[in-house]
Amino acid sequence: MTNSIVLISDEHNPFYSSVYGHPFIRTPNMERLARAGTVYENAYCPSPLCSPSRSAFFSGKRVHELQNYSNCNLAIPSEAPAYGSVLREQGVYTAYFGKTHVYAPADKLGFSEIHGWKEMKTPGDVNFVRRPLAIREGAADRANGFGVKEEAFDGDLKVMDAALRWLRETAPTLDAPWNLTINLLNPHFPQWNTEAYWNLYPEAADLPRLGRNEASANHPYAQDLRDHFETDLFTEAQIRGLRRGYAGNVAFVDDQLGRLLDAVDDGGFRSTTQVVYTADHGDMLGKFGMWWKCSLYEDSVRIPCIAAGPGFPEGERVRTPVDLHDVQASLFQAAGVKRPADWVGSPLQLIPADDAERVIFSEYHGHGTRSGAFMIRKGDWKLIYCTEAPHLLFDLADDPDERFDVLADHPVKASELENELRRICSPETEDERAHAFQARQSELLATGKP
Repeated sequence: MTNSIVLISDEHNPFYSSVYGHPFIRTPNMERLARAGTVYENAYCPSPLCSPSRSAFFSGKRVHELQNYSNCNLAIPSEAPAYGSVLREQGVYTAYFGKTHVYAPADKLGFSEIHGWKEMKTPGDVNFVRRPLAIREGAADRANGFGVKEEAFDGDLKVMDAALRWLRETAPTLDAPWNLTINLLNPHFPQWNTEAYWNLYPEAADLPRLGRNEASANHPYAQDLRDHFETDLFTEAQIRGLRRGYAGNVAFVDDQLGRLLDAVDDGGFRSTTQVVYTADHGDMLGKFGMWWKCSLYEDSVRIPCIAAGPGFPEGERVRTPVDLHDVQASLFQAAGVKRPADWVGSPLQLIPADDAERVIFSEYHGHGTRSGAFMIRKGDWKLIYCTEAPHLLFDLADDPDERFDVLADHPVKASELENELRRICSPETEDERAHAFQARQSELLATGKP
């Protein structure tokens, strides 16, 4: 039996790292973890939004099964058991540090111990209405959230310090296998840095290579998101500042991963403990004129996923698509205990390096788009199925930036991927179910009843 550690950052676009090919941003500790283990080159989140993605990771369920569609937490069913409690019930000691932001209160998730959690107060985000589409008035002011603040990383440092203290002081005393989960808030916006991190990458104050003139930027759902967040009002100076600050945030997270790897080595845990670095979703960072998450385009829905320790070959790169459900399954595989049979995902340790038939699913029902969207990734092909807009098909081998929708040229492939989607759910049924649930949430908001 093996111990496990998972470090989860918030909103890390994997392409902002040297491991995933950024031309100048260096992430030496991600590289260090990659050398010691395995890089999953095509990893995805279950939904590109904090609460839905995290809730799916915690529960092993699809977002539409949980009905945790957005960051509004009114009336979300909370009876799904979390991985921390299921592991604990089988003799695995589970410790959790940092942000939860899931379908149930942190103290109800069943971990052996949980510290420093950050969860959204009820009702959470109330801008989820899609019929008619809610616009965040004044949202463009968010674009001023970058620059130097000496307290920028204080919250994450507090979480990381406590987790490393647990690893030094508590983990060695345990006579059972254990899991440690650490959640950091960076590189999530706003993009504040300490001065040292702000000065690391002045060249990151660039402009996106692909902007609002691209066809993908003008898909109805993309335009919805641009309207919702008022991103077309961002100035060039703001765009440059946000991108520079994000690079500093990523460097900070990489340094925290380095502290964790040092503690694993210093504690003699390397041969007995798997370490996974991942994130809850990505960030568009101005590509196609879009910011933050909420889109099924690659920069938003992709995540980093690097794992080392027992069960992970050194220096390997896996092309087979994976997702956060697989990360969670790897914790059970490490501990050698049973995972509920109806939970989604397979252990990372058991996924072949290049399986062109494996299907990955993601979905989005949250704020900023008029209706639901569903993603199927299979091999190099990716379908985005939109219930109230044209569907999109991309050949990621030829077009990794998703500039060219080729659905009209490949109807058979589009039909194949749609069939894979319908094996998982009916997109029309789940879209209307989500709208009905959100209408109920709106009623509760209007009446003031939680």
